[in-house]
Amino acid sequence: MTIDNQLGMHARAAARIVRLAEKAKGQVFIEKDGISVDAGSVLDILTLNCPMGCTVTVRAAMAEDKDVVESIERLIKNKFGEPE
Repeated sequence: MTIDNQLGMHARAAARIVRLAEKAKGQVFIEKDGISVDAGSVLDILTLNCPMGCTVTVRAAMAEDKDVVESIERLIKNKFGEPE
């Protein structure tokens, strides 16, 4: 997934991801350039340093958390619900 919003994956966007990741039964991860972090931690997400245009992958440790992964992917695709 490409980060398309102008501010990239900033603290408010990361907090929205965390709220979704907390719904998972297992752990959810966000990966950038081979580095994988816990999607349940704002600080971990921010360490990825994801400006506009970077590519990330969202994955879950448990197959039954597919809906959580899809929700996070929708959030990213919709630019974290932020205006252009």
